[in-house]
Amino acid sequence: MDLDMLNMFVIAGGTLAIPILAFVASFLLWPSALIRIYYWYWRRALGMQVRYVNYDDYQFCYSYRGRPGYRPSILMLHGFSAHKDMWLSIVKFLPKNLHLICVDMPGHEGTTRSDLDDYSISGQAKRIHQFVECIKLNKKPFHLVGTSMGGNVAGVYAAQYPEDICSLTLICPAGLPSTTDSKFIKQLRELQESKRIDRIPLIPSTPEEMAEMLKLCSYVRFKVPQQILQGLVDVRIPHNEFYRKLFLEIVDEKSRHSLHENMSKIKAPTQVIWGKQDQVLDVSGASVLAGAIPDCHVYILENCGHSVVVERPRKTANLILEFLALLHSIDNNKKQA
Repeated sequence: MDLDMLNMFVIAGGTLAIPILAFVASFLLWPSALIRIYYWYWRRALGMQVRYVNYDDYQFCYSYRGRPGYRPSILMLHGFSAHKDMWLSIVKFLPKNLHLICVDMPGHEGTTRSDLDDYSISGQAKRIHQFVECIKLNKKPFHLVGTSMGGNVAGVYAAQYPEDICSLTLICPAGLPSTTDSKFIKQLRELQESKRIDRIPLIPSTPEEMAEMLKLCSYVRFKVPQQILQGLVDVRIPHNEFYRKLFLEIVDEKSRHSLHENMSKIKAPTQVIWGKQDQVLDVSGASVLAGAIPDCHVYILENCGHSVVVERPRKTANLILEFLALLHSIDNNKKQA
């Protein structure tokens, strides 16, 4: 083998080795950076663009895809301690011509966090209304989707701003009383009795606690490497003080049953999706909503926990699309009658 050929192989090998070594180093030393890159790449691959908008001195961060069209736009509200990118698993299964908006909830990710802000469910609904007005989303009624804490906010929003929305999807929403205590509620009671409420199961600070949280939230048992668990914890730890404050706010008497207090005011056609094996918020909440909202369609997913968006993204996306198609068909029939 001549010298030029040898040099070519050395250069080629070095070129390939650099990204491989960078990946391995990131995985071992900076797993949190790898997680951020992963979300950045996934957003780009799915065509989601990140934007910022201001309401006075308050900044909202959101991602979007598509433009408003004949079908309603879809606004998605994530759950406690999550962020707009949690919806990417569902976005993957939604048509690219649908206008989608995923916003960071108040205090989360790129949206303003202020000690002076009102983080009650009602306060968050007001903030989301400000966001909607900023981007002029309510020029035409839109479809609102919310999960867990975001479901609580979405339900209150639908009750307080009925003219803004045409339909509603609530995925395992918080804000409802339950006749059956979930595993999470039992854990909270035990922590309160032992005066260790600072150790909230949804606010992990170690890889082991993160693994326990994933088991609590999911029926499906994901095999997550230790380094990824560490990365997930590293991303969250700087925000844990805020998460504790927020959690205590949303379980306070002012917010704990906000959805229940407002559900009779919801007039928009409503879809409820719930994991049958939800250990965070008991599935019995679905029947509570069905009994209070006139036009309510309930779907209980077998072998699924609280993290419906992660565990059953294709099914959830299809259910939303089928619900919107049904409403569109009903509207057309009314116009023809």
